[in-house]
This record gives sequence, structure tokens and C-alpha cells, in this order.
Amino acid sequence: MQDLRAGSPVSAERSPRQRQWRPQIHRKCTDPAWLLLFFLFWTGLVFIMGYSVVAGATGRLLFGYDSFGNVCGKRNSPVDGAPFSGQDMTLKKHVFFMNSCDLDVRKKRPGPTALCVSSCPEEQLNTLEEVQLFANTNGSFLCVYSLNSLNYTQSPDADRLCPRLPVPPSKSFPLFNRCIPQTPQCYSAFASTMINDLDTLHRILSGIMAGRDTVLGLCFLALALSVAMLFTFWLLTTLLVHIFISLVVLGLLFVCGVLWWLYYDYTNDLSTELDTKRENMKCVLGFAIVSSVITVILLILIFVLRKRIKLTVELFQVTHKAIRTTPFLLLQPVWTFAILMFFWVLWVAVLLSLGTAGAARVMENGQVEYEPISGIRYLWWYHLIGLLWTSEFILACQQMTVAGAVVSCYFNRNKNDPPDRPILSSLSVLFCYHQGTVVKGSFFITVTRIPRVVLMCIHNTVKGKHSAWSRDASKCCYCGFWCLGKCLLHLNQSAYTAAAINGTDFCTSAKDALKILSKNSSHFLSVCCFGSSIIFLGKVLAVCLTVFAGLLAFNYSRALQVWGIPLLLVAFFAFFVAHSFLSVFETVLDTLLLCFAVDLDTNDGSSERPYFMDQEFLSFVKRIHRFHNAGSEQDENPLRKQEGPELHPIVS
Repeated sequence: MQDLRAGSPVSAERSPRQRQWRPQIHRKCTDPAWLLLFFLFWTGLVFIMGYSVVAGATGRLLFGYDSFGNVCGKRNSPVDGAPFSGQDMTLKKHVFFMNSCDLDVRKKRPGPTALCVSSCPEEQLNTLEEVQLFANTNGSFLCVYSLNSLNYTQSPDADRLCPRLPVPPSKSFPLFNRCIPQTPQCYSAFASTMINDLDTLHRILSGIMAGRDTVLGLCFLALALSVAMLFTFWLLTTLLVHIFISLVVLGLLFVCGVLWWLYYDYTNDLSTELDTKRENMKCVLGFAIVSSVITVILLILIFVLRKRIKLTVELFQVTHKAIRTTPFLLLQPVWTFAILMFFWVLWVAVLLSLGTAGAARVMENGQVEYEPISGIRYLWWYHLIGLLWTSEFILACQQMTVAGAVVSCYFNRNKNDPPDRPILSSLSVLFCYHQGTVVKGSFFITVTRIPRVVLMCIHNTVKGKHSAWSRDASKCCYCGFWCLGKCLLHLNQSAYTAAAINGTDFCTSAKDALKILSKNSSHFLSVCCFGSSIIFLGKVLAVCLTVFAGLLAFNYSRALQVWGIPLLLVAFFAFFVAHSFLSVFETVLDTLLLCFAVDLDTNDGSSERPYFMDQEFLSFVKRIHRFHNAGSEQDENPLRKQEGPELHPIVS
């Protein structure tokens, strides 16, 4: 269709062709090169999965292993050159460390000798006769496998092959099924030996596995809180907004107070020989500072925008009406959450396998030590990028699906006869034509996240070794990438909506969306921003409550768990779940904003070019305009813009 704008003094040949916003029936694939790139990237991820299955040994991490290459509780294969490997340890499910309480063992490699035993000695053993009696009674042999239990008291090598006396009492702890000494002095030395010298990645994995039940419970708590937030926004009223904001403020203040109290408690209960307590204390301090900063920022934001609360409630009511036309939009987070859960479980399983991938090296005394395979760190970084990119891709698919459904319902003249199956239609359009666009948008978000992860790793690696100027510079860079990521999130949503309307590629859609938003939505944007802020408060509340519950749960087992990283993973999970649920409202808001801008740009409300928005939405827009122009009378129609071609609805 030709451009019908009348009275233009510039010829059609010289003037650039303006985008004619109209939902497209006939489409073509957009950004196919990016879809191919994503396919090649996932080919690499599949290779890492296969490699982790072949080279990894998750059983060593889950069940523990002795110093001779045997996994406890399993039937093992022999290792060449290790005479005591390949034993059947089905009935020996616990790991016992000889001489683990001796501080001199910290200077040796590979450390204390580990044995697989059927049970841990729960009472102190003072003589070799008691060690022999314990072996005969419980079937737990606390000396090296080469020494028969009948010779414990007769062999001249018993002092070298048996644990140093007295053997302290110990109990099995779900950290690699280890026998943990119970006496305070021995416990501190054992923890320092076993934990402080571990590789960082293995310490993180050990923290995850030690608190796996707590982590799983926190994940379900995050899911429940996200569902609660979803129904809260569904029933939002003016009174409920005030109650909700008050709960958020009081909750954040309470969480900040508890975090600072925990930090104070850690400073008064710090063991100088156990680095895990120091790391957990730093983790609590970091959470306390971040929560305090977030609380202050949110308080300032709420105070500045307090007068827009009533308009925001009306905006949510308009959003509810749009969702009521397609109520199954509320179920989109369910399949998004299911896909994310499947992918994250798969990702963690591969991570555990990569963390245990190593080549067995037999030492002179017949013991086996596992050395990390060269280049495994690079695979770990590739695997991390796969987590970020794929997670963003899944969330972006939900955004574009919701945007496509809202677009098809908005640009429908007969509001009493909505389109048939708008969600399925939007899904089919996404997977047939616009996967490349979603891949490209999610890649840009990932690019902003990767430098933040790198900056965090560099900061932790060289902590205390660089100047205050460099620390401040790294923090500024981190904040800059964070702000860039937030801007890209809104840009991506507008680009997805424009692609759902026009069927254009990502860059063209983003450019067209920015152009039309800048012309028509200045008085509407502030209310939408405050609505997005309210939704963000819901996400913050879900994450803060989950982290707070995690701090209370992990705080009961401080010593042997480096739970800072597991808690960060839980916070990451909680935010993604809350974002996937509450982003339905956010996506509908942003989509309505762009549709509203397109409607104003292409129609004037006359009988020839009526608006697609209904009377309720039109009244809401007029109230927003009166709010922003209070004290001045407007003679002309505030909704009248420059003339343009009429926007035709989608033909199903």
C-alpha cells in the first residue's frame, strides 16, 4: 500500500519510506544467522555434556572416595599401578581420615590417608586393642587395607598403617559422607585440613551438595513466593498497593536488621583456623550492604513517585482486562519454569561432572590422586555462558509469546469476538519465523552479564592486592554494565513487540519501536515506569524472603559449608523464577505501551480512523494527560497526532 500522507512537500523518491505499522499475515524468517550461531553454540554444549559423562566422576563427589581410588558405597574398577584399587565398597559407605587431627598433616600432600569404612567410631578408641575390637564388632577397618585386623596389635608397622592414638569420636556428616571428629580441637584442625586446602570449584560444589536439601527447599519456597506475588498483582487495588508497599518496606528493613545482626554475631564468633567462617561472614556482610542499598533506593523511589499510585492501580486494571481476554497468559510462566528447571538440573549435573573430571595419578606409596584435566576451566566458562544465554533465550521466548498474543487481541476491531487461540498462534509465529530475533536479543543481554561475572571473579581473585582506585573503577564498570543490561531489557521487549507486529528483524524492530515511543508516549511512560517499579518490588520481595530463609537455614551449620555461592545460586534462581512469573504483567504493560503509541500514530479517533483501544483504556489515557497537564487547559484533542494510514487488524 502506498503512503497516503497528504500535503507532503517532499517527493516520494527523496523522502525515506516510513514504517507502516500493521500486523503481518505473510512473514519471513528474521535473523537466521543468529539462529545458526545459537545452534552451533549448543553443539558445543552437547559436546561438553558428553565429555562430562565420559571424563567426570560425580560419584566421587556425591559418595566420597578413599586414597586408593575407590568410591565408597560402590563397586569399583581397578586403577593401573594402584594395588588397593578396584575393591567392592558396597557395604563401606563412609569416608574415614587417618590422623586428620594432626596439624602436621596439613604440610603433606595429598593429606591424610582416607579409607572407606562401614561405620564411624562414635566413641574414642585409646588403644590398638580397642581399634581391633571395633573392627571385629562393626566391620569397620580403620587401618590401611594391607593390614589384616588380626594383626593390628602384633604388626610392627601398626603405628604407620593405623591411625594415631587416641582415635577421636566421629559421626557421619552429609559432606561427602565423611566421618567428622566431634572433639572441638580435632574438629577445628580437621575442618581446616579438609576444607581450606580444597580447590575453589570443589569447595563450591561441596557446599551445594552439603546443603542440597536446604537448596531444594529454598527453590520450592521461591516458587511459592512467585505464585503468591502473581495472584497479588492479579487482585491489585489501591488499598492493596499501599499494603504491599508497606510490607515490602517493613520486610526489607527487617531483613537488613537481621543481616547486620548476623554479621555482628559472626564477628564475635570467628575461628581463626577456619577460613569458611571468614568467607561466610564476608557473604553476610555483602548481603547486608546490598539489601541496605536496595532498601534506601526503593524508599527514595516510593517517596518520589507516591502521587502516581492511583494511576498505577488503574494501569494494572487495564492490564487485567487485557489478560482477561487471554487468561491462559497466566499459565505461560508454568511452562517457562518447567523448561528452566529441566535446563538448570541438567546444567548442574554437567557442572558436577566437570568438577570431578580428572586423571588418576598413582603415587609412590600406591595412593591415587586425581589431577584436573588441562583446559577444564575453559569448559567451565563455556558452560557458564551457556547457562546465561539459554536462560535468557527461554525467558525471551515467553516475552515474545505474550507480546504476540496481546498484539493480536489489541489490534482487533471487534472486542467482543477476540481472536481464536492467540497464544498458540503467537507460539507458531515465534518458532516458525522469529527464533533468530529472540536469540539475538538474549545474546545482547548475556553480553552485558558476562563482564559482570568476570569483574566479580577478578575482584575476588585479587582482593587486597590492588589499589582503592582500581576497586572503585571495577565497581563503576560493574554498575555501568548493570544499567546497560536494564536498558537492554526494555529495548528487547519493545523490539519483540515490534517484530510481532511488523515481522521485521531485531535491529529494525528496535529502531522502529524507539522512534514511535519517543513521539507518542512521553506522558504515558512515567506511569508505566512506576508500574514496572511495583512489579520489580514484587521480585525483590520474593528474592529477599528466599535469601533471608536461606541465611537462617545455612546459619545452623556454619563451619563445614561454604554457603555463600550456594546462596547466590538460590538468589539467582529465585530472581529468575519471580521474573518469569511476574514478567507476564511487565510484558503486557510494555506491549500495551507500544500498541498505544502505534494506535496514536496511525489513528485519530475519528469515524474514519477510530482507535483500537477501548473506551476504558481511552479514558485512562485522558486521565494521565490531565494529570501531566494540571493547571493548563488544552483546547485541542490530546490524543490527536499527525495523520497516518489506518492500522488494519490481523486476519486470522
